[in-house]
Amino acid sequence: MPELRQLLQKASYAYYVLDNPMMEDAVYDQLYRELQELETQYPELVTPDSPTQRVGEKPASHFSSVRHNVPLYSLENAFNLEEFAKWQSRWQRYESDGETRGRGDAETRRLEDEGDKVATPDSYVCELKIDGSALALTYEQGVLVRGVTRGDGITGEDITQNVRTIRSIPLRLNLEQPPAVVEVRGEAFLPIAVFEQINQEREQAGEQLFANPRNAAAGTLRQLDSRIVAKRRLDFFPYTLHINSQEPINPNSQWEALEFLAAIGFWVNPHSQLCSSLQEVEEYYNYWDTNRHNLPYMTDGVVVKFNGVALQEKLGFTQKFPRWAIALKYPAQEAPTRVESISINVGRTGALTPLAHLQPVQLAGTTVQRATLHNRDFIAQLDLRVGDTVIVRKAGEIIPEVVRVLPELRPPDTQPFQMPSHCPVCCSPVFRQEGEAVTRCINASCPAILKGSINHWVSRKALDIKGLGEKIVQQLVDQGLVLAVADLYDLTVEQLTELERMGAKSAEKLVNAIANSKTQPWSRVLYGLGIRHVGSVNAQSLTQQFPTVEQLAQASPADIEGVSGIGSEIAHAVTEWFQIQSNQILIDRLRGTGLQLTGGAGEAGGENKQFLRGKSFVITGTLPTMKRDEAKELIQQVGGKVSNSISSKTDYLIVGENAGSKLEKAQKLGITQLSEKQLLELISV
Repeated sequence: MPELRQLLQKASYAYYVLDNPMMEDAVYDQLYRELQELETQYPELVTPDSPTQRVGEKPASHFSSVRHNVPLYSLENAFNLEEFAKWQSRWQRYESDGETRGRGDAETRRLEDEGDKVATPDSYVCELKIDGSALALTYEQGVLVRGVTRGDGITGEDITQNVRTIRSIPLRLNLEQPPAVVEVRGEAFLPIAVFEQINQEREQAGEQLFANPRNAAAGTLRQLDSRIVAKRRLDFFPYTLHINSQEPINPNSQWEALEFLAAIGFWVNPHSQLCSSLQEVEEYYNYWDTNRHNLPYMTDGVVVKFNGVALQEKLGFTQKFPRWAIALKYPAQEAPTRVESISINVGRTGALTPLAHLQPVQLAGTTVQRATLHNRDFIAQLDLRVGDTVIVRKAGEIIPEVVRVLPELRPPDTQPFQMPSHCPVCCSPVFRQEGEAVTRCINASCPAILKGSINHWVSRKALDIKGLGEKIVQQLVDQGLVLAVADLYDLTVEQLTELERMGAKSAEKLVNAIANSKTQPWSRVLYGLGIRHVGSVNAQSLTQQFPTVEQLAQASPADIEGVSGIGSEIAHAVTEWFQIQSNQILIDRLRGTGLQLTGGAGEAGGENKQFLRGKSFVITGTLPTMKRDEAKELIQQVGGKVSNSISSKTDYLIVGENAGSKLEKAQKLGITQLSEKQLLELISV
């Protein structure tokens, strides 16, 4: 517990005072919750200086401090709908006579559990939780006189001059007879496009990049030169206000407060929603879980508030949170976890790839337990060790990857990871070529290499042999039935029925699927051979230039480099592959099976079908009938290139359902957008 307190206090100081976060929010939340649970279990060990006993850290000293008229509380967090339901149930049970007020949280919970009075809200207000920096704005007689940061929730920093530069904050309220004092609370933030532009400018100037828009917003607000703040174009969304109860203008609900804020000149978030039931709250939360990625600003959850002000006042506050509001957060796109072990996978090229086995963690809606570590250099660069706490994310929202290590959470006595000196599958010595990052097993008979080669041969982009999955391939190799891909074409129904879970009907179906693969074009066969650096697109280019396997086998590196898009690395890899005697024997055997080793010039229609050559495409969202790989292959067949990111050089954006931020960027750059139907029409011209 002392270690947790010290670590959390250091993190809070780095975040609030230094504007230089030392850990991600998700890590802080996890450690904070761990401390909360320990203090609940051992209340006698709670200390007055624990981070759980106060709102936050003291503000930086170079701004004048201002005490908030009303504490600027943070919100309790719920990390899924189940936790939200428990929060709702907890605060429905509340003593109506006010006996619980002024007591400690533990005593309050006990009384609430014993109480039989029910405080039921008639409606809820759902608002997007903007990822920015909280501000309290004070207006006297309708004129902005002060802007203050959250600080520790009790005392903040006076940054009025900087606040005045935010154009979405009115300097005077739109009221003929304004109340004597109005305090507006809200979130200052940086739009994503502005954040990206700022980071580009900082990179060009050789300055440290901001980690995220929230960090950039906080750093901007605390600039001593307000001219810098003005250039960075912060925005502001209000979410509540405080007016003396004696004033004639005083909203009776949160929804009325938002309407009032819009009427007096504030830019209120247009996506707030008044909900009449918890079912509507859940629908709102689920809707924005997907659609938040289309917004021009960052949001990491939904704030849910009981609508009625009278009920809010009745429920009041704990020592740290309002009882009538909660932040319902979305699963993290990045999340902390621990490396439990590192194993080595041997691929079809003999490459030894380290794989991190992780403590299971929820990431973007799925459970992640493994992540590739690429190679020895990648591990050394991160200084990653077994036992380390790491940040993982999904690359392209699909593949888990380790982003960074948190050395401050490293256990004692950990050792740097060492790549093995021998292949973990065949025990042969491994080799690392000078200038390469990859360590390889060079034993051509290694079972792992053979299994990888066969799995590649039968894959969808290669020979597309349906029904021949990894488990069957493993049995075929382990039982010695297949020692090279050509052996697949000698398999019989009788041999296959000897495999586990393989009946006569399935065996016959698989033999037919293997036979049908003989009709696949020469470009797929070339790709299926698994020559290093030769992908499906390069294979199509090569077979168009070299219509027969003999022509390609006899070509020099210079001849191959003459093909558009083929460089020296690919050219040398191809010529070296065909010079190896075992590969020459393989080609002879494949020729004998009847596979297509000719016909490249007509496969994609030759040059007359390359009318999109040089055109750049990006695909976003879910297409109605095609997978992204299928659309990508179609584009490449007619000469187009498919990229993962939007730039000024992009010619077309293919837009599907639930399109992400790429769509907004394409609109700003004036890039032509196509639906799947329009793409097919373009290709069929």
